[in-house]
Amino acid sequence: MTNKSTLNIPESKDAMDKFKMEAAREVGVDLKQGYNGNLSSREAGSVGGQMVKKMIEAYERSMQ
Repeated sequence: MTNKSTLNIPESKDAMDKFKMEAAREVGVDLKQGYNGNLSSREAGSVGGQMVKKMIEAYERSMQ
């Protein structure tokens, strides 16, 4: 069984980490490198939600 958190393109890991940190800053979540088990579900969800929002916005801009 494969690890679902593994990215298909290993080089994209740094870019995704940078994107995640940027999204966390935008929503005011104190995200650190490595383990962030101290985050609440709400905080973690807001980071993921911000990432999705930004990806959708980027896709919509590319469609124009």
